[in-house]
Amino acid sequence: MKKQLFITLFVVAFAFSGSYGQKAEPFLIGSDRELFVDQYLIASLEKAQITLHHPEDKGKVLDFDKPWEGAFSAYVTIIEEDGFFRAYYRGVPSAGKDGNSSEVTCYAESRDGIHWEKPDLGIYEIEGSKNNNVILANEAPVTHNFSPFLDSNPAAKPNEKFKALGGTSKSGLVAFTSADGKNWRKVQEEAVFTQGVFDSQNVSFWSEEEQVYVCYFRSWTGKGYKGFRSVSRTTSEDFIHWTDPEPMGFGNTPYEHLYTQQTSPYFRAPHIYLAIGARFMPNRKVVSDAEAEKLGVNPNYYNDCSDVILMSSRGGNQYERQFMESFIRPGIGLQNWVSRSNYPALNVVQTGKTEMSIYVNQDYAQPSAHLRRYALRLDGFASLSAGYEGGEMLTKPFTFEGKALELNYSTSAAGEIRIELLDENGNKIPGYSMEEAQPVIGNEISREVFWNGSSDVSELSGKPIRMRVYLKDADLFAFRFH
Repeated sequence: MKKQLFITLFVVAFAFSGSYGQKAEPFLIGSDRELFVDQYLIASLEKAQITLHHPEDKGKVLDFDKPWEGAFSAYVTIIEEDGFFRAYYRGVPSAGKDGNSSEVTCYAESRDGIHWEKPDLGIYEIEGSKNNNVILANEAPVTHNFSPFLDSNPAAKPNEKFKALGGTSKSGLVAFTSADGKNWRKVQEEAVFTQGVFDSQNVSFWSEEEQVYVCYFRSWTGKGYKGFRSVSRTTSEDFIHWTDPEPMGFGNTPYEHLYTQQTSPYFRAPHIYLAIGARFMPNRKVVSDAEAEKLGVNPNYYNDCSDVILMSSRGGNQYERQFMESFIRPGIGLQNWVSRSNYPALNVVQTGKTEMSIYVNQDYAQPSAHLRRYALRLDGFASLSAGYEGGEMLTKPFTFEGKALELNYSTSAAGEIRIELLDENGNKIPGYSMEEAQPVIGNEISREVFWNGSSDVSELSGKPIRMRVYLKDADLFAFRFH
């Protein structure tokens, strides 16, 4: 948990380091899993590159077909706990003003993340019956964008195992807690945070890395609703009192309208926050009036289009937008090119031994509105890759904790990966040279690296080292020492 201090202290030093002769304090990676969603550890690439990968469409998993759900259902959150999956989303059958009284928060559940059911919860009476899947009603405008999370704070009370924020600029963000994720109560009547616009899904979580609650919320680059839809951040130690907001930066990249950002800790590397958000292209009209009428799209919702983007952060007020290209493109067919479709759900979850899933809201403002599942290999957002000619990556200096190095990788039959460990000055360490490295060949989520028949690296644990990775027709998705 001390790493964030070192990141803050030495990020400037690293910006000006890169040659072997210059000294800089090593990054502390401990036994954390490291991905290639940013340039955090990379010193140089030679004939190798970072490649963005794209999830595979696995089809529809949930129709928004209940009378209280409908075409304008949105802002989905997926929570996984011990192999049990919960989905939360706004239900509203007809277009209306943000935060109107017909909006409710709906619930579905699954034991595999693939097959979903909507239980009759009996909590709220909707249209004369309690046989429905509504977990929050009569709480406008909170139900416009109610977004819960499973609180991993060790100090969290059992009856506050789940927490949530919801609301618009009119109400501010109102805090709720729950013991079971179904029955919710307000923490207090007044909003806990008011310094934002909030006209989107505003997400929060407990950060293991920063040891605070973090909220990423909708803001604009200009005053009020002017400029670009963007993101700001605030933190809290108790989920009630929040710091003054900070606008998020995006590095040296152009502003784009980010309708949602869906920032959350990646479950296999919680020190890395992934933001799998919706990029909104206002007035980029793809569907004609006649085509929209045929599709049954609401007349106000086909003048724009959206897709899914991938960003990351390691805390603080900066995102890394390593990829400006789309992470998930809209699907085949005009129904995928209407306003406010293709909005991803909050959170990535594991749905198989080697698979994780991302869910996306599709066919918005249409009778066919639904939630769709997309799948990737574990850690498979991006990879260090090289072609048949081979390539290399050299890392910045770092220290680790552990006895062995584990890779998540894929090669062709002709390809391979070799790992060389160097001291912080770039000198080969006897016993861990490229010549002594056993080629890593195959396709595995977890495989240890060997040198001279041994995987033991414990003698280097806690010492500053660099790592040189040689690849031939291969992808390296993640690595960690353990």
